[in-house]
This record gives sequence, structure tokens and C-alpha cells, in this order.
Amino acid sequence: MLDVQKIEVNLSVNCIFNNMSEAKKSESRAILPEPSIRRLPWYLSYARRLDNLNVEYVSSTQISKELNVRSSQIAKDLSFLNIRGKTRIGYEVHSLVTELEEFLGFNRHHDAVVIGTGSLGTALMQDHGLEYYGLNIVAGFDVRSEVIGKRLGGLPVHDIKDLPAWQREHGVSIAILTVPVDHAQEAADLAIASGVPALWNFTPCRIKAPNDVVITNTSIYAHLAIIYNKMHTLIDNKQG
Repeated sequence: MLDVQKIEVNLSVNCIFNNMSEAKKSESRAILPEPSIRRLPWYLSYARRLDNLNVEYVSSTQISKELNVRSSQIAKDLSFLNIRGKTRIGYEVHSLVTELEEFLGFNRHHDAVVIGTGSLGTALMQDHGLEYYGLNIVAGFDVRSEVIGKRLGGLPVHDIKDLPAWQREHGVSIAILTVPVDHAQEAADLAIASGVPALWNFTPCRIKAPNDVVITNTSIYAHLAIIYNKMHTLIDNKQG
């Protein structure tokens, strides 16, 4: 099973940009820098924990100590959403949770399909905790005859050739790409041609798409490279 906490930041960016049509309908909706968007789920996760503990207020200083983000940056990020704390008291925790969930889109369901039901795709289909963040995976698509027509994580797996007709009937908003890298662009092209407006790409391929298609990339390999590099740097520093 995947750790939802590790991918919620990427999901939040996808949810926000996938709702840009809604944003255009409301002049009051804030447009944040992407680094700010990526920090908001950290604030939400911490605020949810406090809310579950019936904590009423939290200061930016407390959030800063917990998340290792400057308190001034936290205040700036939240001010984009017109969320402001009370002097010497801080932010009202339950309201903070509500406002962040609304802005990030976690309180709305976004139906999605997984294209490529290998180990990673299957793990996502089985991870029902994603629903807690507004992502509702409803089906998988694949080219392999041994999985087509079966169910993974309780969800049906269809032939990828049936995606255009299936999408016309169901109209999901996100396609999650977990195919081999050599087939990533092909899978993306089919999803786009089928009318899926947003792609969550887990492959190391840099997908090409029209400007009106939302793409969020989650590169496991890139994060591994960062981990390895930092590990080797630490080792070199100790040996030096």
C-alpha cells in the first residue's frame, strides 16, 4: 500500500489546477505560487491532527516548529486565502481545516482512472485512503489480456482500447499514468483524445500535451536520485 502522506502534496496541486474552470468563475479565488500550494497540505495535515485532539487555536509559531517552515512564510501562504489569525491567539483550528480543504479540493470528489495496472497502478487502485483527499479511482485500464475483465482492489480493469467510449459515458476528470515509460506518451495521447482533462504522470517521461490539459508529474526516480545524492554527500563529508 502506498503512503498517502507522501503523495498528498502532488495530489493537492492536481486538484487545484484541475478545478481551474471553477476558479475562473470566481474572481475571489486566490491564485497562489506553486511553492505555496505545495506547503498547504502540510498545514492541513497538522491542523487536522490538532482538530482531532479538540485543540481550538494554533499559532504560526507552533506550526513553524512542527513543520520547520518560517512562521512569516506560513502567515504569507495563508493570507493568500484570506486566512488570518487573531493577535496572541492564532488561527482557529477547525476553520483552518475547513478553509484549506475547500481550497485544495480535498472536500470534493475527483473521479479518476489508472492507466497501467502493474505493481504501482495496482497499489494506487487498492489505496482507498486517497478518497480522504478527494481522489476517487473508479477503474483501471490495461493492454494485458490476463488482467482485462478482472478486478483489482475491488475495481474493474478494462481494455485500454475501450477508454474513449468508456470516458464518454463516465467522464472522469483525471487519468493516472503508471505505464512503462516507452508507452507513456501514447497513453497520455489516448487519455487526452478521450477527453480526460488532467493527467497525473508517475512515469519518468516528460509528457507533451495541449496547454488546456493539466499535467502533474510525480517522479519516484527523481526523489530516489535526491536521496542517493544527499546520502553520498553525507558519507563524503564524514570521510573527508
